Amino acid sequence: MRFSFPHSHAFPGGEVRVEDAEAAEGMCVVEFGDGIAMIGEWHPDGDDIHLSVPAYRTARSTDVEARRWRLVKDKAGSWRSRRSV
Repeated sequence: MRFSFPHSHAFPGGEVRVEDAEAAEGMCVVEFGDGIAMIGEWHPDGDDIHLSVPAYRTARSTDVEARRWRLVKDKAGSWRSRRSV
């Protein structure tokens, strides 16, 4: 499974591309628009996806702490990120 964010970080309401949606849950590749990629973890939750992204540093050296995201489809069918607890 691969999750691609078009920006250097995820944020609430941001778009994310989900590839290989038929893959088994667990480890995945998380990549950002600045070229940074890492291994994350995902789990399905009904029609939604829970995605755990580890702490990382953007290409411009900004530290981003580990976060959990709930990914949901909007009315147009695009995946969007929501903060998860």
